[in-house]
Amino acid sequence: MNVPANLKYTEDHEWIRVEGNEAFIGITEYAQQQLGDIVFVEIETIGETLAMGDTFGTIEAVKTVSDLFLPISGEIVELNPKLESAPELINKDPYGEGWMIRIKIADANELNNLLSADAYKETIG
Repeated sequence: MNVPANLKYTEDHEWIRVEGNEAFIGITEYAQQQLGDIVFVEIETIGETLAMGDTFGTIEAVKTVSDLFLPISGEIVELNPKLESAPELINKDPYGEGWMIRIKIADANELNNLLSADAYKETIG
């Protein structure tokens, strides 16, 4: 199971990669494997400022629809434009081309509440 050490994780299986005062967010390899083939991503919160743990969208797989939760507070500034025509990128490359949103970080101290790669590995067994 690929769990990159340079990312932070949530118990809900989202990852976050910080770049300055912004961050990229997606779901983990574990999450996409549990969901199966992803067919649609719905994120209608672009331009909104949400709190840590708020739902920022949904992800639809062949068998289920799941909510997506924001790992830290921030303003959602971009949706990955490739996901509209190719949501399967999340299955193929969850930590790279399959990122979901970019946010402007509201409170970097919230990163301290997230899991390290090792802690996340323990969570998923």
